[in-house]
This record gives sequence, structure tokens and C-alpha cells, in this order.
Amino acid sequence: MRILAIDYGQRRVGLAICDASETFVSPLRQLAADPAREDELWGAIKQVVREEQVEAVVVGLPLNMDGSEGFQAKLTRGFAEGLAGVLGQSVYLQDERLSSSQADELLAESGLTRDKRKRRRDMLAACTILQEFLDSGAGGESE
Repeated sequence: MRILAIDYGQRRVGLAICDASETFVSPLRQLAADPAREDELWGAIKQVVREEQVEAVVVGLPLNMDGSEGFQAKLTRGFAEGLAGVLGQSVYLQDERLSSSQADELLAESGLTRDKRKRRRDMLAACTILQEFLDSGAGGESE
């Protein structure tokens, strides 16, 4: 099954996708985000879902290290709920506590300029979210 992962942020949204056999996870693209125009972001994601023949969507949920939810996690839940309504399908949530840190570590070793690392960070974080979702047996929480 083709699954799309989303690393949601207030400025940038990273997307990653897996192949139909759920073997390979690849960065897909980065979208600009503006909380005041979330409907445009939902529309762009809906187009990706259609073009890539995505069957499931997972959004990274940024929990605090103690497992509690902070401000960004609440925003992310709202985003995922709205996206589920737009797509007409379940959107799963996956704990993403360390996905951005893992992306930063990978990028630090890449030799890329700071600007190029910044442009790739959210897509790599989405890759981590998707890989963890797949490794968990696709047992994320549904919105």
C-alpha cells in the first residue's frame, strides 16, 4: 500500500512516501505552510494523494519527551482532523518526538550548505515518521 507521511510545521510541511510493497521510503517534496490558509495546504496534499495513488496518510505528532502534548501537538491534531475531512479517509498519527533531530544528524554528515539542509530537513523527518509507522505495524492512532 502506498502511504504518505507528513511532517507538519507552521512554515514548512515535509512529505515522504513509500512504494506499494512498503519496502522503500523516499522523500517526496516540501510544501509551504501558512496557518491562515490551511485549506490551500489541504488541497495541495489532496492533489498529491490523487497523483501518487496514496491509500493511507500518516502525520507526525510532536509529543513532548514525557509523552504529553504541547501547543504544536494540538495544532497538528487539528490539522490532521481537517485533512481527514478533506480526504474523506482516516489520517493516522505517529509519535515523531525525535524525527527532526534524526534528520538533522543525517544532514550534518551530508556536506550540504545550511540552506540546502534546511530545505531537506522536513522531508527527511517525514521519512523517519513513515519508517517508524511501518516498523510499528502501521499501528498509529487514527484521526
